[in-house]
Amino acid sequence: MARLLLIEDDLTIRTPLIRALRERGHAVAAASTAMAGLRDALEDRPDLVVLDLGLPDLDGRELLRMLRAVSAVPVIVATARDDETEIVRVLDAGADDYVVKPFTAAQLDARARAVLRRAPGGGTPDPTLVVGGLRVDPRSRQVTLDGAQVELTPREFDLLHHLAARPGQVVTKRELLSEVWQIPYGGADKTVDVHLSWLRRKLGESAQEPRYLHTVRGVGVRLESPRATG
Repeated sequence: MARLLLIEDDLTIRTPLIRALRERGHAVAAASTAMAGLRDALEDRPDLVVLDLGLPDLDGRELLRMLRAVSAVPVIVATARDDETEIVRVLDAGADDYVVKPFTAAQLDARARAVLRRAPGGGTPDPTLVVGGLRVDPRSRQVTLDGAQVELTPREFDLLHHLAARPGQVVTKRELLSEVWQIPYGGADKTVDVHLSWLRRKLGESAQEPRYLHTVRGVGVRLESPRATG
């Protein structure tokens, strides 16, 4: 029996699909928004995710990108979008398969079994992010630095986790406000600066003498291993 997570906001699709997949022997959980789906995927570790793209709070392709940053769970995208360019973009973003609505439960069941055969381990590997001596575990929401636990507030953890999932990449304040704070950009970048300052202090560094968190003036911030900076 496979454990499936269905991320679909349309109740008229979600309810009969859950029933039909359960009749075919699957354990099915469901979420109606992208962020609820991301949380459930990380906390419950399903064997496979069935993902709609047209979600109310976030485009499914963006959710796929976020999920792929922390998980290898197989994903089947199920959507009404049948444009070839979109299909290619979604598969390149990390989807394992793509089914266009309308589809039958039997078709989805067959695709799910095929995807799971290609990924016999199913589920997600250890999602702990490791950057140098820094370890960030999203399941327990714990952080250690060189073996010592670092006490962070929920927001500080979310900020560090977002950066640790993109080691070596410059992340803009606009992205951090959108993804971590879930608010639009516009004069609120001081919020990011303050939290980065608190985070640096807890990691035992400063903006003047950074080890992990490096400010890229006028652009954003980059997290990387001290070894990578030379």
